[in-house]
Amino acid sequence: MLTKFRLSFLVVFSAVIGFLFADGATFNWLAIYMLTLGGALVTGASNAINQIIERDIDKLMSRTQNRPLAAERMSVLEAILAAGVFGVSGIILLTTYFNPTAGVLAAISLISYAFIYTPLKRVNAIAVFVGAIPGALPPMIGYVCATGKIDFVAVMLFSIQFVWQFPHFWSIAWVQYQDYLKAGIMLLPSAGGKNKASAMQNVVYCALLIVVSMVPYMLQLIGFWSNLVIVLAGVVFLAMAWKHLAKCEDKTARALMFGSFLYLPVVQLALLIGKI
Repeated sequence: MLTKFRLSFLVVFSAVIGFLFADGATFNWLAIYMLTLGGALVTGASNAINQIIERDIDKLMSRTQNRPLAAERMSVLEAILAAGVFGVSGIILLTTYFNPTAGVLAAISLISYAFIYTPLKRVNAIAVFVGAIPGALPPMIGYVCATGKIDFVAVMLFSIQFVWQFPHFWSIAWVQYQDYLKAGIMLLPSAGGKNKASAMQNVVYCALLIVVSMVPYMLQLIGFWSNLVIVLAGVVFLAMAWKHLAKCEDKTARALMFGSFLYLPVVQLALLIGKI
């Protein structure tokens, strides 16, 4: 629970997709294992530090009250030691087994998520933009592990996941709005909170996501059928955002949230299959 295992799994999955998407990459079991281990350690450290910083406000929200630090099942010192061991060992592993660039990106991801995004959540909704940066780094890190360089393809993989995170974050913020208010967290893009202005932002970013996700096909990195799957997934995601704009209900926001969880793996698998 300290490392948020389910979230860590999604992060590692994105990193593996980025690794396999690289030119010349093969399914090397040892490399996949090392990437999975390194990514899980760094992500676990980020999530642990997040809970250390937010342990007081986690007690105020129903969805976080049972976390180890909030429920006082773990001491702060234990969590700090765990986060330190996880973070340092994960960065060293990615640096030594793969390359220094991957290690630097992992360190940037950890620092920006834990020490910039986390405290910024209680200050301004711009935190969503900041949090989208470390959230979009995993596929780039995986790609860099395979290639040792940051090129246009790496940036493209980053961009798709970066844009996806806005409707993902905002749908969660809508559903958890009352809980977040208890903790003084405001992540919706409109100062009015749950209104059409906030819902409209989801539509804008879902539309932009369709455009960004077509770049791999435009660069002839994937084939027609994979691109068709990606575009259809984007259109469905956009339709869900549009329905939420029309109704502005928690029910439609929850549907959009679950849609965001499905969209990303579908698109990433389509990218990988299209590349093969």
